[in-house]
Amino acid sequence: MDLDPEQKMQFLFALRSKGVTDSRVLTAMERIDRGPFVSGVFSARAYEDMPLPIACGQTISQPSVVGLMTQALKVGPRDKVLEVGTGSGYQAAILSQLARRVYTVERH
Repeated sequence: MDLDPEQKMQFLFALRSKGVTDSRVLTAMERIDRGPFVSGVFSARAYEDMPLPIACGQTISQPSVVGLMTQALKVGPRDKVLEVGTGSGYQAAILSQLARRVYTVERH
């Protein structure tokens, strides 16, 4: 499900209101659609600022937390990032827009 322009604007407004201000992070989060990383009965809530259940008893972090964590990393375009705990892959997808390389591992 792709975001319509109004949903996208609301999504980005929610991120900004929670303190995500880095333009590179906001652009990355605008480009990466969270919808495909959420499935089943929770897919309709993919664009809400809340954690949601995914497979294996895990959760996908709420977008504002992803944004704040990513912003705190201050990832540069020449950086390589190691992520431990891939989960849905959403955070890795966001990081892929900001870093030269992203390596990620998951135990499941």
